[in-house]
Amino acid sequence: MSSALHNMNPSAKFIVVTVCMLTMAFFFNPWTPLLMWVGVLLIQLLFSRINWKLWMLFMIPFFIMAFGYFWTTLVFAGDKSGPVVLSIWSVNITEVQLNHALSLSFRVLAFSSLSLLFALTTNPVSFILSLMQQMKLSPKIAYSILVGYQFLPVLKDEFVQIQQAHRLRGAMQEKNAIHRLLHMRKILLPMLAGAVRKAERAAFAMEARGFTGEKRNSFYKVIRVGKVDGVIASIFMVLLVLSCTSVLYIK
Repeated sequence: MSSALHNMNPSAKFIVVTVCMLTMAFFFNPWTPLLMWVGVLLIQLLFSRINWKLWMLFMIPFFIMAFGYFWTTLVFAGDKSGPVVLSIWSVNITEVQLNHALSLSFRVLAFSSLSLLFALTTNPVSFILSLMQQMKLSPKIAYSILVGYQFLPVLKDEFVQIQQAHRLRGAMQEKNAIHRLLHMRKILLPMLAGAVRKAERAAFAMEARGFTGEKRNSFYKVIRVGKVDGVIASIFMVLLVLSCTSVLYIK
């Protein structure tokens, strides 16, 4: 079960994560996103084998964003009603301000954790194939996304090669940030021309192999919905219900 999230049907996982995010958007108390965030972390610990160092690296900007929301909401909140619960540097913080600040901060952490859970436990190719098989996504759109995804490493290599070619020809690296941005067009234009040529060749190759974009009933790699999907989805739904009803039993 340590890799249950990785083996879960990508479309089912996408639907579960989307439902959790949309539902939390209607709750403005701090307990709902806090319990969801803690629950998502526990689910990842029990049912995934993600790289936690990579997870922490991706979460750093969201921690900074959450702290920014917390501090600015405390200082610049419009609604300052309610009893004063804290005073920092002669700034009185009311209960309403604190609840709003905590709610926004935990909401950022909950949404980002759900997004990272999906991103770090889902194979992009399997996700597209699942959208085709379970969600009936058009093959034209699906294969276009797959081709674009396969081109990303190639574009990165081309960017490095063009930069090195410019340096070999004596092009000096600009120190001014504005001049450096203006210089980027000399790199991006050849990359754009190369991308157009690659896209045209890919289109010809797919057409030569009989790709018409019509929906098909058989696939080389079949993505199925199994018992694991039902179990994990049920766990998420229980977590969502507990989080949303937390205001009833937490005072």
